[in-house]
Parts: sequence; C-alpha cells; structure tokens
Amino acid sequence: MPSSNPLPPKENTLFKRVVRCYEQKQYKNGLKFAKQILSNPKFSQHGETLAMKGLTLNCLGKKEEAYELVRLGLKNDLKSHVCWHVYGLLQRADKKYDEAIRCYRNALKCDKENVQILRDLSLLQIHLRDLEGYKETRHQLLLLRPAQRVSWIGYAMAHHLLKEYDVCLEILNEFSKTTTKVNYDYEQSELFLYQAQVILESGDLEGVLEHLSTYEDQICDKLSLKEMRADILYQLGKPKESEVLYRELLKRNQENRQYFIATEKCQNCLNDEDKLNLYENDLKIQYPKSSLVKRIPLAYAHRDKFRELVDQYMKVSFRKGVPPLFIDLRTLYNDPEKVKTIEDLILGYVKNLKTSEKFSILDPDPKEPASAILWCYFYLAQHFDYLGKVELALQYIDAAIEHTPTLIDAFVVRGKIFKHAGDPIEAYKCLDEAQSLDTADRFINSKAAKYMLRANLIQEAEEMCSKFTREGVSATENLNEMQCMWFQTESAAAYKRLGMFGEALKKCHEVERHFSEMVDDQFDFHTYCMRKMTLRSYMTLLRLEDKIRDHNFYFKAASCAIDVYLQLYDNPNLADEQPKENGEVHVELSANEKKLKSKLKKAQKKAEMEKAMQKEQNEKREMHMKNKQNPQDREPEPPSQDELIPSRLLKTDSPLKEAIKFLMPLQQLQYQRLETHLYAFEIYIRKQKPLLVIRSLKRAVKVAGVEHPKVKACLIRFMNTLPSFGELNPLVKEVIDKTSQSLLNGQSVNQLLEVKSAECVLEGLKILRTTQGGRQKIEETLQHFDELEGLSLRVAEEIYNLVLSRELPASETLVHELRAKFSRNFPFAALFRQEDQASKGTSIQDMIASLSSQVGSLQLDDGTSM
Repeated sequence: MPSSNPLPPKENTLFKRVVRCYEQKQYKNGLKFAKQILSNPKFSQHGETLAMKGLTLNCLGKKEEAYELVRLGLKNDLKSHVCWHVYGLLQRADKKYDEAIRCYRNALKCDKENVQILRDLSLLQIHLRDLEGYKETRHQLLLLRPAQRVSWIGYAMAHHLLKEYDVCLEILNEFSKTTTKVNYDYEQSELFLYQAQVILESGDLEGVLEHLSTYEDQICDKLSLKEMRADILYQLGKPKESEVLYRELLKRNQENRQYFIATEKCQNCLNDEDKLNLYENDLKIQYPKSSLVKRIPLAYAHRDKFRELVDQYMKVSFRKGVPPLFIDLRTLYNDPEKVKTIEDLILGYVKNLKTSEKFSILDPDPKEPASAILWCYFYLAQHFDYLGKVELALQYIDAAIEHTPTLIDAFVVRGKIFKHAGDPIEAYKCLDEAQSLDTADRFINSKAAKYMLRANLIQEAEEMCSKFTREGVSATENLNEMQCMWFQTESAAAYKRLGMFGEALKKCHEVERHFSEMVDDQFDFHTYCMRKMTLRSYMTLLRLEDKIRDHNFYFKAASCAIDVYLQLYDNPNLADEQPKENGEVHVELSANEKKLKSKLKKAQKKAEMEKAMQKEQNEKREMHMKNKQNPQDREPEPPSQDELIPSRLLKTDSPLKEAIKFLMPLQQLQYQRLETHLYAFEIYIRKQKPLLVIRSLKRAVKVAGVEHPKVKACLIRFMNTLPSFGELNPLVKEVIDKTSQSLLNGQSVNQLLEVKSAECVLEGLKILRTTQGGRQKIEETLQHFDELEGLSLRVAEEIYNLVLSRELPASETLVHELRAKFSRNFPFAALFRQEDQASKGTSIQDMIASLSSQVGSLQLDDGTSM
C-alpha cells in the first residue's frame, strides 16, 4: 500500500539515499539527506522520513530522540509499512521481540508482499521458536521468491523443526531437481547430508542407506558418510557390514574411543571376558600404536590379568613422564581391588627405583630414566589424596618437589591436596608459587586466581588476572567483557562467604546476562547458515541454544543468587548490615596500629588517584584516535545495558520474585538435579503455595528417593509449617493429605536424629532449631556428632558454621569441644585449626601484618617506599 503522503521525485530520490546511507552505516550523511527533506515546509511532518531519521539516530546512541521521532512519524502516517517496519526494528534493538513482531505484522497489513519485512519477521519467529508462524512466513517467502535457494531451504527447515519430516523431504527433493550435478560442491554435499539427517530422524533407516548410496559420489564429507552408514547398518542388524566400516575408520583415527566401543558391539561381546579377548587377540595386533587399545582393556581385566596389563601401561607412562596418568586411570577407582593393585605396584616401583633404579629387580632392561621415580611420587600423591589420606599425599608430593623443585605440576597438585583437606589459604599459596615459576602460563595464572577467590582474596585474584587482561581497563571489567564466567561464579561465591551479598548478586546477574547474550547471538546465524548451507551445524546450534542454560556455570550463578535472595527474604534488614566493600572487620587498634593504618589509607588514596588519572589519559587517547578516523567508518556504540549496582540489587522489594527468575530455567533444563527441586521447595514454602511445594517434593522424590536426608527433612518441614498457611481449600487439603500419607509415612524429626548418619542428623538439627524446646536435644546430639557414620569435611564445616553463627544454640564449652573433635578428624582443615581465627575470621596480628605488607608495596608523597 503506498504512503498516504507520497514524496515528489526529487524528495523521493533523497529518501532513497537516506535508506541507502542507513544500510551502508553512513549515518551522518543519512541525517543530512533527511534534513533536506524535512526542511521543506510541505514535508516537515513526512512520516517515513521522520521514522528513518529516528532509526538513524538510534544507531548513533540517541535512543530517546529516536523513539520520539519514530512515534511521531507513525502518528503522521499510520498506513505506511515503512513506519511500522522502522518501529519494529527499534523494538527489536531493545529486545522487545513480541512488540517487534506486532509492528511487522502491522507493516504487512499495509504491504503484504514486502520481502524484507517478511525476512525480518521470520528471523524473530525462529528466534522465539514460534515454529508455526515461522512456517507460514517462510511459505510466503517461497511463493514470492521461488528462484532463491534460501527460500526453499528455509521452508524445509520450518517443517523439520515441526517434525513434519515427509513434507520437509518432499520440499528438499523438489529443490534438488533444480540443481545441477557438480563433481565437488561442498554446499551441495551438505544439503545431501542434511537430507540424510532428516530421513534418519524420521525413522526410515533403509531410506537413509539408499539416499547415501545414491549421492555418495557427490558427498564431500566422507568421514560423516562412513560414520552415519556404519551406525545405521548396526541398527539394521547388520553388524558384520558395520564392523568393516568401523575398522576402516579406526585405520583413519586409532584414538577414537567411540570406534572401539562400536566394534565391541558389532562383535557381540556380551561380557568382560569376550571384550578382553577381542582386544588381546585382535585389536592390539591390528593397531599396535594406539594408546586406547592398551587403556580400554583395563576396564575389563580382573585380578592377575589386570595386574599384568596395568603394570605394562603404567611403566610406559612413567618412563615418558605423563602428568595426567592419574586422571586417565581414575575411572578404575570404582573397584577397590584394582585400587589396591595399582597402589601395590607403584609402591613397589618406588622401592625398586630407590635401590636398583629399575621398576623391578628382575627386569632385564637397562636403568630407568631419573625422572621415573618423580612421576611415581607425583601419581602416589594424587592417589592418596583421592583416598582421603592427606598425610601420605603430602609426603609424596613433597618428595616430588624435593626431587624437582621447578616442577609446576607438583605445586598445583600440592594446592589441590590442601584444598581437599579444607585449607584454602595454604592451597592458594601453593598455586601462587606455581605461578611464580612460569608467569607467562595463562592456565596456571587462572588456576592461581581461582584458588585465591576460594580463599576469599578477591582483590589479589583480580591483580593476578590483570597480568593477562587489556591494559587501561580494570581486570574485572575486562573479564566481564570476555564472558569469563569461571571468575564471576567463583567471585560470587567468595562475596557470599564474606557476607557482601550485593556484590555477589551483581556477579550472578552478570553471568545471567552472558547467557542472554549467547541466545541473542543466534541472530547472526539465522541467515548466514542457510546462505552458506551449513544446515546440520545450524540445527545443532538451534538445539544447543534451546538448552544453553543447562550449563554448570548457570547453575552455580543461579544457586548463589537464590541463596542470597532467600536470606534477604528471611532477614530484610540484611541490606543495611552489609560490611564495607573492602571487607574490613572492625577491631580496636593501638596508637601505632592506627598510625600505620592511616599511612596505608593515604598511600592507597594516592595510588587510586594515579590510577584514575592514568585511566582518564587512556580514555582521552582512545577518543583522540576515534576522532582521527573518518566519522562514517566508525561503528555505532552498542546500546548500553542498565548498570548493575550492588546496593540496588540488594534492596529489592520482592526477593522471592527475583529468585524465581533464576529458578525457572533450572526447572526447565536442570530438573535432573536434586538441588533444583530443593530450591523450588524453599521458595514456594515461603510464598505459602502448598500445591507448588507438593510438586517440588514429588519431583525431588523422583530424583533422589524418599529416603534421601534432604528430601525427608523437607517433607517433615512442610508438615510442620502447614498449619501456618491458614485455612486451605478442601481439594488442596485432600491432595496434601494423600501426598503426606504416601511420602512421609508417619516420620518425624526424632527419627532423622536416631539414624546414625551425619547427613541425616544435620538435617534433623536444622529442623529442631525452629521448634520450641529443641535446645537441649541439639546440645545432646552435638556432643556425639563426631561419632556418626559418614562424617565428611563438608558436613563438619556446615555444622560448625551453624554453631558459630548461633543458628544452632550451643554453650561456649560445647563449641570448644566440637572444634577440638573436628580438628582431630580433619587436622588440616583451617576452620578448626585456630579458635580465634574461627570465631573472628582474622586476628589483629594477622591484620597488622597484612597492613604492613600492603604499605610496604606503596609509595609515600616523596617517592620513597614505606
């Protein structure tokens, strides 16, 4: 439909130039041409020109002015498809996708056959997974542009996503008839493989084989062709033909585990003995250089045969010096007999290497290399650490460091041992020493920073990372730009441990934004992949994006955020009780100590001023370089997101509503985790939503079983809390009664405490703290807590922290006794080592030592060091 206010030829030419300048990102010129049209009194309110001017201004970062002009243009010309299209583009730029789709549909009412609007609409529909709408839009595009390959492919993929495989294949077959056969055309090859994937998903295995045979000569990706054919032949009950192909694939790549496992299936190996015979009598002879052909049989061998095979395997690795040997063999540690065999063998190696420099005295081979004993020490340290024998692990890793003081991996393992033993400070010191041995190694740098964060040394971790971040920008800011989520999740956990909940929430929201950005990044591929015919990869991308928040990074951020929001709900005054940003603890200082602290503050202030001046100079330099560029060549600034301010995040009016935002993706994608349903329980029981609580409990039971301590504790808590919900609907009450009878089965908190399991008793104590008259029972239970079965370091630390925070009532004498008992069980755990450190977090002496070291690294006004 033409505009209600059409332009004469001269102005129409100028308007086309405005559009062209927008497409070519020549925004200044576009504004100049728009001004020429609007300066004419007859067209000063021309709707389409005002809309294009607004769109151009939006690209220059003038968002408010842009919206004002576009709305004015739309008001002046409601029947213009250009105005509606531009308004839709603005909404899309603001990620208001539903509003953008409405605008596009209004634009199509004015011009039903506008290809560009239809394309933009299809992009949003596939992005939002409106598959029915996407199918209709792609069908219209096919009718309007039948000569374009993208029109056919887009319409076929719409049916594929809707699982309408027959229609999809019919469209692709019709399109294939229009293409000419070429000996080597990768795009055409990808189309044939995509067709094979669609046929496979439809369940027609014979059809896939027939299709692959027909187009075999035109398919360039021979590896995918063989893999697909071999898998289908096995599914069709033709294992011999499938085995031939898998052996051909093994000749190509002898280190692919999947090929070996598939060969086992083709040979119909039903037990470990059959599988072991296959490797020993066939595959080892055929592929003697493969390392997997020696490693896989270790899982199937037992007793003497296992001892023989693992002996050969480890000797080769120790001679070569393979640091990740323990990681390679760790999957065998599910069998205690194999663990004992490995331990006996390596202890024998160490003994013989010390006396005869050979793995075995009877070994006829010449002496082993001097490094062989080093790698034996290295393995034994990891071995005993895995078994929880900290003293032995430290003994062997110290022997490895004494043998080779410059071995970085040894310091890393030593740090891991202390981490597992519950001493994050000593662990970080080991990693810091490892990093000092090779300051150019980014992996060790990142590992050291991670251990610093686990020791709550956030500032030091940022300084460590700054060695590999962009100059002129703070490390935290640059790591956020690079979407470095391991740093942000660890920082969030550290801030939470320090009680700085605002900063913790900021890091969690930054991680959530990264995932949103990854989802939005799909826009770049919707048109590109269909144009380049990378169709199989495109389908993989779409399916990945649908479950992108299934990643562990998102779970860590979400769980941290939900924990904080739950604490904010339980204690609304928490936002006003936050420690200072530097995490200082208020302690009384002497006169000298106050003087030293004052000097530190002055030196820090000067350093901060110098840093700010340096940053300002860098910004001026960057601005100068930008100004030297041609204004038309500069990229527009991306629209800025709302700044995440810790204090504002902390003072939310509805913490449970914010927690649910993080919970929903977990419920959709990470429902296999028990923690997801426990978080749902905690949120909904506070919101007093009994049916949602019941749903969460049922899902938790399905994942972990009704006997799991946390599940059982939640069931008891729900029944104890239910009277506070007030009068319930009779139908709701009936559902609750039926569920409680089937799941709870009359259990109480006393039954939890009677179970001789540390985990069960811990959950029982958490329930008792909220009941009247539970103090005496809590103290009686705590006196014998160290005698319970399954007492792990995690449970001991949780109990002790609950006692220290007074959430579990206990006398001072009982606290000291508990610390002493836990200290005997876990002698390396820092939490139980020093009483004053456990109760206050930091001693005055430690604080002064820290202040002194910081002052020593700064300079006074006269330039001399302190």
